[in-house]
Amino acid sequence: MMSSDLTGAVWRKSSRSQNNGQCVEVAFLDDGRVALRDTKDQGNGQAFTVTSGKWATFTGSLADAGFTGL
Repeated sequence: MMSSDLTGAVWRKSSRSQNNGQCVEVAFLDDGRVALRDTKDQGNGQAFTVTSGKWATFTGSLADAGFTGL
């Protein structure tokens, strides 16, 4: 899916991100899905979506592995 197909999505990235374009942005969609895209594409590249359950599993596994700041 193109990022432009997600008009109205509110994209966020980690407050710990650097300003070097090497980040991933996330948007929580009204239908419960979670969208992800590469920051350096500035909204013109591909985005993909996952269910909220898949997102919770992903972020939970990162926390279990010791990553912080999620």
